[in-house]
Amino acid sequence: MESLFDEQADRAREQGAPLAVRMRPRSLDEFIGQQPAVGPGTLLRRSIERDDLSPFILYGPPGTGKTSLARIIAGATRAHFSELSAVTSGVADIRAAIEGARRRLGETGQRTILFVDEIHRFSKSQQDALLHAVEDNLVVLVGATTENPFFEVNAPLISRSRVVELTPLTDDDIREIVRRALVDERGFANSLSLEPDAEDALVTLAGGDARVALATLEFAAAGTAGETEPGSPVRVDRASIAAAVPTRTISYDKDGDVHYDVISAFIKSMRGSDPDAAVYWLARMANGGEDPKFIARRILIFASEDIGNADPRALLVAHASVKAAEFVGWPECRINLAQAAVYMALAPKSNAAIVAIDRALAEVREGPARAVPNHLRDRSYEGAKQLGRGEGYLYPHARPGEAAGQRYLPDGLERGAFWRPGRVGWEARISADSAEDVDEHRSHGR
Repeated sequence: MESLFDEQADRAREQGAPLAVRMRPRSLDEFIGQQPAVGPGTLLRRSIERDDLSPFILYGPPGTGKTSLARIIAGATRAHFSELSAVTSGVADIRAAIEGARRRLGETGQRTILFVDEIHRFSKSQQDALLHAVEDNLVVLVGATTENPFFEVNAPLISRSRVVELTPLTDDDIREIVRRALVDERGFANSLSLEPDAEDALVTLAGGDARVALATLEFAAAGTAGETEPGSPVRVDRASIAAAVPTRTISYDKDGDVHYDVISAFIKSMRGSDPDAAVYWLARMANGGEDPKFIARRILIFASEDIGNADPRALLVAHASVKAAEFVGWPECRINLAQAAVYMALAPKSNAAIVAIDRALAEVREGPARAVPNHLRDRSYEGAKQLGRGEGYLYPHARPGEAAGQRYLPDGLERGAFWRPGRVGWEARISADSAEDVDEHRSHGR
């Protein structure tokens, strides 16, 4: 049983905790946002309300409510709630938690919910140590991770858990969280006045992260408290918010899920011919400290994969951006990369090159072995003529129009089997001209 001194210590710790910790929701009714994941009628909400949880993993960026949901579950469940942090816990801690769960289940029949924060930081062996306990229903696993669990969590553990994705909070969600902190007794209890434009700035700076919003508000309040007359509410304006966080922080993990999402958006924006979007996603990568050579390599691949011979100059521009990234580096090469990205977005598009090589590879791997036609065989070595190699080859440069009109594919394959020209740009024009030249050549009997 807790003593009066224990209760006083708990209250002291709570009062001294950061605003974001003090304002954590205590129930599902206080939980703001994430309606698709935990709103009324959702499977997760019903499971929490019935106290009948099965293993699941909460996946989402920082400040979206993963830890808050775990705390709500801890307060609502009749099961024993244990918590581990993958940052500080090892295999011995996992085994101790599992053994405690085994003992409680055997002695009292009480279930154990095991919350593992930052579960992606557990090694494979540590995750394997959890697997059997989950399989045997010794623990109900509740994991939390900022990294895509399908990449970072062992497949057997994923297959026995349900993944619940939490997305960045909306601007309206952040406003509601901030306004609640202004009036709630755990927050500022109406001792703080937030100007409307300051609230707008705070919401923008938060970027969907409730923890950032509340921490910034707390910093701003502390920075202006001495400027307020005794007994008057502390007034926080836009300048106070800017002083608290002079630079906006946007989540970007060069080795994680955001890295792949942003580069995907960058490539798809260029493919969709939107230069503004391409430059925006480029700026996100530049601001996050992405390796400029990585960006330039993706532009180089894009130039052949998505533009190809619709505009052959795109490959030259892309190659120049690679050299600039290697030779110049940040921050100046942002200009070179932006020029290349805008060029790629505005260029006519054709995926004929990648389609052609992939079709040809499929034919080589899955089709029959096709012999090189005799007239195309090498005849440069001694004895080739005696073997009849290369006989019948027509040298194009010695023919009218620099074209021999000869067959170059092996038997069983016809022109158009692999490469089919795009409908726009240089590729479309040159293929149409070539077709006319071939027809004219053939009409003159070669």
